[in-house]
Amino acid sequence: MTEKTHVHPSDVRGFSRLAVDAMLGLTDLVEAMHHNIGRAPGIFGAPTEAPTSGITGLVYGRIRGVTRLVGGGIDTLLAPLMPLPGERRSSPGRESMLAALNGVLGDHLAASNNPLAISMRLRRDGQSLELEGQALAAAIPQPSGKILLLVHGLCSNDLHWNRQGHDHGAALAADLGYTHIYLHYNTGLHISTNGRAFADMIEALLHCWPVPVEEVVIIGYSMGGLVSRSACHYSTVAGHDWLRRLRKIVFLGTPHHGVPLERGGNWVNIILGVSPYTAALARLGKIRSAGITDLRYGNLLNEDWENWDRFAHFSDRRRSVPLPNGVQWYTIGATTGKTADDRSDPLFGDGLVPLHSALGYHKNPSLTLPFRESQQWIGYDMNHLDLLHRREVYNQMRQWLAS
Repeated sequence: MTEKTHVHPSDVRGFSRLAVDAMLGLTDLVEAMHHNIGRAPGIFGAPTEAPTSGITGLVYGRIRGVTRLVGGGIDTLLAPLMPLPGERRSSPGRESMLAALNGVLGDHLAASNNPLAISMRLRRDGQSLELEGQALAAAIPQPSGKILLLVHGLCSNDLHWNRQGHDHGAALAADLGYTHIYLHYNTGLHISTNGRAFADMIEALLHCWPVPVEEVVIIGYSMGGLVSRSACHYSTVAGHDWLRRLRKIVFLGTPHHGVPLERGGNWVNIILGVSPYTAALARLGKIRSAGITDLRYGNLLNEDWENWDRFAHFSDRRRSVPLPNGVQWYTIGATTGKTADDRSDPLFGDGLVPLHSALGYHKNPSLTLPFRESQQWIGYDMNHLDLLHRREVYNQMRQWLAS
C-alpha cells in the first residue's frame, strides 16, 4: 500500500520562499561571474563581489525585483490557508523530507522565519508533548521514574529510531522499565544552539513530570551525541536540577572530533575561491548549514564558532569540554571492516564517522575523552545506519544500562 503524504499549505508557502531565496542567490552568483569575466582578470587575480553596471546591472536588478514580487504574492495568497496547530496531520515521508531539508538549510529556514523550519520538541509516536503536568499525564498514562531520552542525528528525526522493525527506545522501555521520549530538532542549527535549548527543555520536562524522577538516561546517535554533550555543559553553567539525576549517556557513532567529509567540503570552498572565474561557485559550498560546518571538528560551544567565518579554512580551535562528574559515559563506534586489524587506518570507520572520533581519541590529550575499555564497544562489519537496529548493538547498551 502506497504511503499517503500530507502536504500543508504552509509547506507550499515555505517552498515558495525557498525558491525565491534560491533564485535571488542564483542571480547574485551569475552576476558575480558575469562581472568577473567582463573584467578579464588574471586566472589568479582578485575576485570582486561588486554588482554589474549599465544595462547589464539593470537586467539583474529587474530579475531580483520580479522574483521578490512573485514571492510576496504567494505569501499573501497562502496566508489565510495556514492550518491551526491542532489541525495538522503529517506522514513519515513528509517528516523525512523536512528533516533532510532542515539538516542542510535549517539555519537559513529559521533565520528567514520559513514555515518549513523545525522547532525543537519532545515527542512520542511522532506527536509533540506539551510540557504541562496534566497534558503530560494524559499523553503518558503510566510514566515511570526512569526517563530515557533519545536524540537523533543530522538530517534525521525521531521516527528514524524505528529501523527495520526495531527501536532502541521502545525495546529498552520494555526490558528495563524506562519511559522513552524522543527529541525532535532542527539539525541545521549550531550544535551549541540546540544543546542549550535541549538543556532547558529537559529541565522543563522534569518540573512537570507526573511522578518523582529517579534517573535520566540519554542515548545520542551521531550528531545527537554532540548535542547531548553540549546540553550537559550548558546545564552545568545554568545550575539545572536535571543534571543531578542524569545517570548514564550512551553515544552511538558520535563524531566527538568531527568527520572528514566536512573538512573535505571546506577544502573545496578554498580551491574554488583561488580564481576569480570560479570564486562565485564557492557560494554553492556555503549553502550547507551551521550544523554541518560544526561537524568539521565537533564544535559544542558558542565560543567554538563565534567571531569566525565558518567557511574559512582554520585549524581545530575547540575548547575542551570535559565529561561531567557523577555520570557514567559509554561510547559505541562501528567499522565496516570485519576484524580489529582494519582499525589501522585512522579514517576507517562506519563510512561516515572515523572510529577514533567515535571512541573519543585525539592527538591533543586535552581533547581526548577518557572512556575506559569497559565503556567502549566496537561493532564490526557495520555502517553508520546499522547502529540503529543491529541486535548486538542493542544487547551491549542493555547490558550497560542494566548494570
